[in-house]
Amino acid sequence: MADTDTVRRRKPESKTPPTNEPGHDTASATEDSDVEEIIRPGFPPHSESRNGGKKQKAPKRRIEDEDESNPWLLDILRVISFLFLASCGLSYLISNGESFFWGMSHPPNYLQLEWWKSQLRGPIYLTPAELAAFDGTDESKPIYLAINGTIYDVSANRRTYGPGGSYHVFAGVDASRAYVTGCFAEDRTPDLRGVEEMFLPLDDPAVDNKYWTPEELKQLKRKEMEEALKKVNDALKHWANFFGKSKKYRFVGYVKRDKDWLKKEPVPKLCEAAGRGRTPRSPPEEEKKKH
Repeated sequence: MADTDTVRRRKPESKTPPTNEPGHDTASATEDSDVEEIIRPGFPPHSESRNGGKKQKAPKRRIEDEDESNPWLLDILRVISFLFLASCGLSYLISNGESFFWGMSHPPNYLQLEWWKSQLRGPIYLTPAELAAFDGTDESKPIYLAINGTIYDVSANRRTYGPGGSYHVFAGVDASRAYVTGCFAEDRTPDLRGVEEMFLPLDDPAVDNKYWTPEELKQLKRKEMEEALKKVNDALKHWANFFGKSKKYRFVGYVKRDKDWLKKEPVPKLCEAAGRGRTPRSPPEEEKKKH
């Protein structure tokens, strides 16, 4: 008879046979672990819990996943904040400290839609009759005025240039002469012929013949004419620059006229108000004192 130790060594290991008997716990075979590896088509193998098939994540990992899943939201907020601050700063610089929010009384031309339209469209050309239709009586149309043949839109100041305004006489017309003479009602014309007379001294033969010879007087009058024409040009240029450089008014185009239109018009008479300032020519001694 084999001894007891030998029998124990030869005894086969007990196996747990499959059984469906009531009370048998199938989970006891894997009580050391409740996780098994699941392989699905197209997915790498991973572990799932038998408890609903869901894997619980640590709180720190959940926070990191949430941050990584919505990075675009933070980027959009950063971009919007930057654009807002940049817009405020640019508005402050362009408006010379007037506003942070583009609330300028007279924004630069490049910030106005009508200016960009005119740049794309180019200058317009109107005859005097066509220009007259833009005098402000029709509120659906802009108000135009012209000076030295150049047309400007002055609709931004409709109260002044529209009907009943103090400068309505300049609307819908090229009244260059009136800008120099100051005779608004009489000189609503671009004809500047004879305007230089307002800057010329009056002839006084008794005084002139006493101080100048005929030749000297001739040269003096030539010089006086040059100075008078320059004053006319300077006065007109002043107002042309006023409209041309204005932030309120914008350039529109030009007045279209025949090349020989002046020949068809009579020379205007100098208005009374402009001629009232003329005085006789001063003697040489008094001229020296003036200078």
